[in-house]
Amino acid sequence: MKMRLLIIISVLTVILLSACSNGELKDARNWPVPDFTFTDQNNKSFGLSDLKDKVWIADFIYTACPDICQPMTFNMSKLQEMAKKEKIDNIEFVSFSVDPTVDKPEVLAEYSKLFNADLKKWHFLTGYEQKEIEAFAMEHFKTIVQKPANDDYVIHQSYFYLVNKEGKIQKLYSGDKEVPFEEIIDDIKTLQ
Repeated sequence: MKMRLLIIISVLTVILLSACSNGELKDARNWPVPDFTFTDQNNKSFGLSDLKDKVWIADFIYTACPDICQPMTFNMSKLQEMAKKEKIDNIEFVSFSVDPTVDKPEVLAEYSKLFNADLKKWHFLTGYEQKEIEAFAMEHFKTIVQKPANDDYVIHQSYFYLVNKEGKIQKLYSGDKEVPFEEIIDDIKTLQ
């Protein structure tokens, strides 16, 4: 009787453990990112098709930001380094500019150098109208981006978004303060 109970418990444990590693995250949002094609820091087209079958992390920043964008970009750079150390290859990083009038490709390329961004796996995007990025952020990432008239400051939030291989946003994390780096790395591994 004890042996049978032990076997049943063992089988149930294996089933439960395999269910935990099925490539899905608990409480995933599953917000789909629509097809897009924008312009990266190299003045080349880059879009959702370039991210096919890859896990990616996204954020919304701008180069003239007076407060949260530099810490966010530094944290994204740290996350990129951590992924390299963990030998996570199938990961991309995407930073959408929320100030496309100022953030031309050459401006984004210079900005990326400040953070030692590995541009083989990190794309800084622009090439759209202000209203377009505002709608894109709100409709698909559920986040505010707004540039008030006659103001250089752009209102936006400081989240990092984890997107799965199917192009669905799974989770969001603080990208500014108290960034849960280890949790993000673990979640990336789960989605791999």
